[in-house]
Amino acid sequence: MVFSSLIFLWIFLPIVFIGYFLVPDKLKNVFLLLGSLLFYAWGEPKYILLMICSIVINYVIGLLMDMYANRKKVLLICDIIINLVILGYFKYFNFILRIISLGTGKELSSADIALPIGISFFTFQILSYIIDLYRGKFKAQKNLINLALYISFFPQLIAGPIVRYEDIEVQLKHRKRTTEQIASGIRRFIYGFGKKIILSNTIAQCVDLIFALNYAELTGILAWAGALLYALQIYYDFSGYSDMAIGLGKMFGFEFPENFNYPYMSSSIREFWQRWHISLGTWFREYLYIPLGGNRKGKTRTYVNLTIVFFLTGLWHGASFNFILWGLYHGLFQILERLMLRVFLEKHKILAHVYTTIVFVFGWVIFRSDDLIQAGVMVRRMLMPWEYTQSNLIMRRVFDNKTILIILAGVLGSGLMQRLLYKTKNYRKWKDSYLEMAYCGAILFLCIAALASNTYNPFIYFRF
Repeated sequence: MVFSSLIFLWIFLPIVFIGYFLVPDKLKNVFLLLGSLLFYAWGEPKYILLMICSIVINYVIGLLMDMYANRKKVLLICDIIINLVILGYFKYFNFILRIISLGTGKELSSADIALPIGISFFTFQILSYIIDLYRGKFKAQKNLINLALYISFFPQLIAGPIVRYEDIEVQLKHRKRTTEQIASGIRRFIYGFGKKIILSNTIAQCVDLIFALNYAELTGILAWAGALLYALQIYYDFSGYSDMAIGLGKMFGFEFPENFNYPYMSSSIREFWQRWHISLGTWFREYLYIPLGGNRKGKTRTYVNLTIVFFLTGLWHGASFNFILWGLYHGLFQILERLMLRVFLEKHKILAHVYTTIVFVFGWVIFRSDDLIQAGVMVRRMLMPWEYTQSNLIMRRVFDNKTILIILAGVLGSGLMQRLLYKTKNYRKWKDSYLEMAYCGAILFLCIAALASNTYNPFIYFRF
């Protein structure tokens, strides 16, 4: 089940929301847990047992770590191995077979393994609980229901944000439920809903059309258009989902961490990763980069650590050479900025923004392409557009008036408009006003109308 579906909006969410306030306080977590398991089982019924087994295994290991303090390290290692083996089998087994086939020249048939939705997200969430437990940040959660809810809570179950246990430990037991918080959550959900349905879905159709073109039809201008539009699509797709997740959390009394902070306004790739998918960047920094030594053991070790982190960041996104290259590509620019570019970027802010935009746009081409060959073709046309000017594709087929307006709104909404509005008194008057309520109502109406008339509704980060 996805948030941007009529079943979720008209059946699941109303029943769970109303039921949550009707059941006694001592049963609210049980009710949310059952609803979350149903939410997951709706699309992946055969993998609900995998989720339950994962919850129980980590619950038991957590209790054992509290009981046998002298064996905590052994238990930690065992838990990490168990979780990574499960993730590796479902997500990377066929990729490993492919690598072996390429290395040996012998074709190995792939196994019929379906990827459980959101397994990368809930696996990292589980690992953060166990690692922080090992570090002594809190005691093991003795209530199985509370731990299961932390791992499986439906708003952030399948596409984040990745929530650390210490951030919501208290909320699992005691939550404030105010009218203002619920209203804020509903508004946040609607804004995210609009990002996804109105902006991302419309732009996605243009992107898919361009990336599906025969190479002979792909001009340099179309390649640039596809790259720039995909940058907008993935931002509004993922940040929209995160907004919906955070809004839903508020509606049930939970405060989730922010996951995006206008990353396209960044003036370096380092800053980009402080603003993009913040919960994933925080996870890798806290549980990999710093334990590896971070930047405390000299420059060479720092660069090695960054390479490892961004290699695994790419691999986390999917079992593909494209994702690995994309991760290493971002790691390379992180290193270059530390080596030579930082001073220049700090002195020349406009050029810094141009540089950062060019880097992440080329990165998104690698990320979006079906394989490295397509990525190479796209990059070549972007670098030498004058050599590729002939195509039978009529540009108006890609960019009609509606699409142009949506793209313009997307560009303005990626940080430019907000930067201007936040400085004005009118923005403070706008928040929580009747005018904002009417605006949210219009967004909701347009989204529902779009869902009712169109089945095109992909979610990019579900496959991760």
